[in-house]
Amino acid sequence: MIQGISIYEILTLTSIIFFIGVYGFLTRKNLITMLLSIDLILNATAVNFVVINTYLFPENLQGVYFSVFIVAIAAAETALAVAIVINLYKLITSVEVEDTATMKF
Repeated sequence: MIQGISIYEILTLTSIIFFIGVYGFLTRKNLITMLLSIDLILNATAVNFVVINTYLFPENLQGVYFSVFIVAIAAAETALAVAIVINLYKLITSVEVEDTATMKF
């Protein structure tokens, strides 16, 4: 147990964060908010890796390594997605998902 916090409380919190991200990704029509929802999903899984590793195998650091890898992938994904969104905005002056269907190449 980590300073009086049980694993169930942490996993409940990360599950809520994960499903907020899923809900936001499925219901939003703005590309930026969809990107933020994906980051919520990735951050919730990174916290899960660290917490489960801390509770089950505190002497090993595999969960920490996986979470660092997830954070690096999330940073690269965010940089690439923001570049794509900026280029889309230059082309169609909108960041709505529905407006991207009207693009002409």
